[in-house]
Amino acid sequence: MVCVLALVQLCLWHFNGVFGDEVKSVSVMEGHSVTLHTDLTDIQTHDVIQWMFGVQSPDEIIAEINKEANSTSFISERLKNHVQIDDQTGSLIITNITTQHTGLYKGNIIGNTVQNKHFNVTVYAGLSVPVISRVSSQCSSSSSSSCCCVLCSVMNVSHDVSVSWYKGKSLLSSISVSDLNIRLSLPLEVEYQDTNTYRCVVNNPITNLTQHLHITQLCHTSSESPDQRLIVITAVSCTAVLCVIFIISIIIYMKKRMVPVNSSKSENHLTVEMRKINSSSSCEDKEALKCLNETQHWSTLFTNTQIKHKHFIK
Repeated sequence: MVCVLALVQLCLWHFNGVFGDEVKSVSVMEGHSVTLHTDLTDIQTHDVIQWMFGVQSPDEIIAEINKEANSTSFISERLKNHVQIDDQTGSLIITNITTQHTGLYKGNIIGNTVQNKHFNVTVYAGLSVPVISRVSSQCSSSSSSSCCCVLCSVMNVSHDVSVSWYKGKSLLSSISVSDLNIRLSLPLEVEYQDTNTYRCVVNNPITNLTQHLHITQLCHTSSESPDQRLIVITAVSCTAVLCVIFIISIIIYMKKRMVPVNSSKSENHLTVEMRKINSSSSCEDKEALKCLNETQHWSTLFTNTQIKHKHFIK
């Protein structure tokens, strides 16, 4: 019986640091620095401070400072180049922290007495700015003809992230997720002529990002009534038809103008040729009579040719 009581007392003393000491919760954004304090003002000469880390339980020694030996050692490969120990207080400083550093930390302060410090550190990934886009699906409301459907989306969200729609200061809807690296989307239906202020907010326990909805910009392409769209389409069609008619009229006019020009060119060409013939048909004085006859013959032929050519053109 005495042995059992002694064993129970030993177990209670051993686990007192786990179950009896206060566990401080610390939240930090990825890329920032965080300090886990020992609450000491100065390390005593014979003090040894040992820091431990683990995801489920702090069972891996990551750093140790021995004041008497004046030595500081960093053991963990996971936290290599990320941890420092304050030489005066023995507090653990984690720099450029990542989500892989999320877990339980324990500081053992060994001196005249043994003290334990427990920390539960949660590292949150940076938030992406929410993107608001219009969706083509029909609105579920009865007045779908005057309704605009929009979607607020966030890419690569981490744990404990939520997306919410607000109308002014009032929360309309919200969705959260515990998985990592997924897309989170939340729809919203608004009226074209709605003048209220809407905003989409993505947040985690540390920070938040907001994107405002601009109805006139996002939904303006569908804010016209069916009658207005019909008028626009009709006006565009009539303009196109008138342009085609105008072009065809110009082509026909130019063709008609080309015919007299060609005829005139043909007559001028025949006149020149006749002159060449007349010039080439000049002869000597001794053959004047024969030359005159030939000239009359060519003149008659030229006249007949001009008549036939004009008749052909007509």
